[in-house]
Amino acid sequence: MLSLSSHIALVTGSSRGIGRAIALALGRAGAKILFHGATDSAALRDALAAAQSEGIEAEAHVADLGDATSCDRLAAECAAADILVLNASVQSYGHVADFGNEEFDRMVNTNLRSSFRLVRAFGPSMAAKGWGRIISVGSVNAGHPAPRLAIYAAMKAAQKNMMLTAAKEWAANGVTANTISPGVIATDRNSKVLADASFADPLRETIPAKRFGTAEDCAGIVLALCSDACSYITGADIPVDGGMGL
Repeated sequence: MLSLSSHIALVTGSSRGIGRAIALALGRAGAKILFHGATDSAALRDALAAAQSEGIEAEAHVADLGDATSCDRLAAECAAADILVLNASVQSYGHVADFGNEEFDRMVNTNLRSSFRLVRAFGPSMAAKGWGRIISVGSVNAGHPAPRLAIYAAMKAAQKNMMLTAAKEWAANGVTANTISPGVIATDRNSKVLADASFADPLRETIPAKRFGTAEDCAGIVLALCSDACSYITGADIPVDGGMGL
């Protein structure tokens, strides 16, 4: 029931971290993987090589999701995909009054507007096929914004609500739309702040699991949601936080 053979998955922001782990998990289950990066980076090429070394059919695509034309080009290049994982995002720290218009627009364009454009591009084609999976990689910040992450949290909350609408719209056509909400995940994005023991140690104590999550912790639930094992789950927001939200 977890086989994804014959399916094609576009995973945005899959050159590293959670996106890469998700892409590899879906590939190991049989899906063809469309890796994505903002630039033709060494990390993107390494992720592609890692997949191919395991016998996973894969290719890499480059697109700046903050740019509408580039985002639409990615959708056209990957039009055959019937699994869409919205993982790519940008994150900036700052108090609300500190954000300038340019940075606000960058976060809106990359984190929310691109998600809308991709869902709009792929949802109808999935519905026409009678099968599709849309997964949004959200954040626990959508419900409980951390200090200095107000704009990021707002984008994640909006993205989660968009998934609810997509779930209602295409459920009868065999398309599910769900969100996973990671807590504190030890990825390279968070490596600097988690390297500070004075910050990391007290934070870890607030998590019932008493550890930070890994990218692979996120990949497993995405694999399940993409498979036929979870075909009756749609519109869900599943925390991947070690009990942090309890």
